[in-house]
Amino acid sequence: MEAIAVPVVPYNPVSSFVDVLKSEFLKLSSVRSTFWTLLSAIVFNVGLGAAVGAFVPNHLDADDKKSLDAIRLSLGGLHLSQIAIGVLGVLVMTSEYSTGMIRATFSAVPQRRTVLVAKTVVFSVTAIVVGIVSCFGAYFAYEAALSDSSMSSSLGDPGVLRALIGGGFYLAVLGLLGLGLGLVIRASAGAIAALFGLLFVPGILIDLLPGAWKDTVGPYLPMDAGSQIFIASARGQSTLGPWGGFGVFSLYAAVALVIGFALINRRDA
Repeated sequence: MEAIAVPVVPYNPVSSFVDVLKSEFLKLSSVRSTFWTLLSAIVFNVGLGAAVGAFVPNHLDADDKKSLDAIRLSLGGLHLSQIAIGVLGVLVMTSEYSTGMIRATFSAVPQRRTVLVAKTVVFSVTAIVVGIVSCFGAYFAYEAALSDSSMSSSLGDPGVLRALIGGGFYLAVLGLLGLGLGLVIRASAGAIAALFGLLFVPGILIDLLPGAWKDTVGPYLPMDAGSQIFIASARGQSTLGPWGGFGVFSLYAAVALVIGFALINRRDA
């Protein structure tokens, strides 16, 4: 019997990675909690922005209105939406471990780090888009509801566009920090506790330090460093600049992700 020649299809890493990206996007978009988490982030941002614009100016005196950063005020909802994005970042990783689906994922794609890169890319793009849209929505809602025109601003004012876009990137990096911690800890409750402990506890503990230490260490804490990117007004001498602070904040996420990437091939699924 004459042998039949079977054509060999060359391995294409680019097309393979695109397939993994599609798979990870399908996972993220098909889970109902993803929709509600992202929706809550938008509602927190836009809703609180409108509420702040309508009610806060009525309770401020003239000096306070001049000194306040109106852009940061309009983005007050970030303090709530960051919780939603942070939890989603953790669940993107830990939900597969809790259900055991991670074993099927790694069986289909044995290159584990390829899967992690795809998860990171899909989540990052989603978080950036939702974050930026919600920040602009919060700003316009604040301006529309503003009860005092003296606290109004325009997109062309110094620092405004950077603050609004930076708010979206802040949420994305915070979510990546959650994803990295989820990758390292692999348990939802533990990773969420670690994420918000890292964000909120150092700010409480630093109040116990002497004033000089607070000025030295404080700007490098995650929340203090990250928030610089969505502040439009001038800063004190002890704080980092917008990009310096954002860079420090990004390092926290990068360290968590690097540790997770280093461990992924050393542990069982």
